[in-house]
Amino acid sequence: MRLIVALSVTGLAIANPIVAFAKADFAAAIADPKRPAEARELDASRKPAETLTFLGLKPGMKAADIMTGSGYWAEIMADAVGPKGKVTGFEPSQFYASEEEKPKWAALLARWPQVDWVRYPFEAFSAPANSFDFSIINMSYHDLYWQSAKYGIPRTDPAAFVKTLYAATRPGGIVGIIDHVGAPGDTRAIVDKLHRIDPAVVKADFAAAGFVLEAQSPLLANPADDHTKLVFDPAVRGKTDRFLFRFRKPK
Repeated sequence: MRLIVALSVTGLAIANPIVAFAKADFAAAIADPKRPAEARELDASRKPAETLTFLGLKPGMKAADIMTGSGYWAEIMADAVGPKGKVTGFEPSQFYASEEEKPKWAALLARWPQVDWVRYPFEAFSAPANSFDFSIINMSYHDLYWQSAKYGIPRTDPAAFVKTLYAATRPGGIVGIIDHVGAPGDTRAIVDKLHRIDPAVVKADFAAAGFVLEAQSPLLANPADDHTKLVFDPAVRGKTDRFLFRFRKPK
C-alpha cells in the first residue's frame, strides 16, 4: 500500500494551542554525545529529525514514548522538548527483565535521569488522563495483536489500549504511529507470522477511539520491501516499508 501526504485541516494551526511551542532543535538532539553508537546506527533508516518534524514535536511538550524498547526515541525527545518539557518512556515489564537485558535498561536510566521511566504489564497500559501533548509508538503497535507464551504476552485488547491512550492525550494532542506495512487479512495471524500490520487496521482502531488521522507521510516507505517477509529477515530488516501516521485528539 502506498501512502501520500494528506493536507492538514484548514485553520487547525490557528485553533490548536500546541503550535504556540517553539521550534525544536532536532539536529542538536540527534548529535547529543550521550546517545549510544547502536542508536546512531539507526538514524539513517529512521530519519528522526524528519519524522519528529512531520509529527510536530515541540519544546515544552509533555511527551511519551510508548513501548520505548532501547529508548531510541525517548532519548532524542528528551533533548528536543527541553527543560520546560517532559518525556515519559513506557516499557512493558515483560521486556528487559532477563539478567542479560537488565544492564542495558539500567544504562538507559542512568543516561537520562530526567526522563520518567515507567514499567507496566504489556496487556494493561495505563496513564493519567490528559497527560501528554505528544506520544509516539515506533514499530510496536502491531504487537498489541500478538501473543507469546515465551515472552509472557497474553492476548491483548487493542481497543482498550487506544481508548486509554486517547484519555491520556490532551485535547489537541498528537499521537504518531510508525509500523511495518502488512497485507490485509487475519491481523493476528499476520502479526504472529510477520510482525506486520495492515495500515487500514491502525486507522480503524484510532478512529474508533475518537482520534482524527490528520496526515500521513511516505517518508519511511520502501516500495522494494516484500510484505510477505518477516521483518527480522536479514533481507528486509531495517529496510521495511513503513507507514507514518499523525493522529490528533480533537479539542
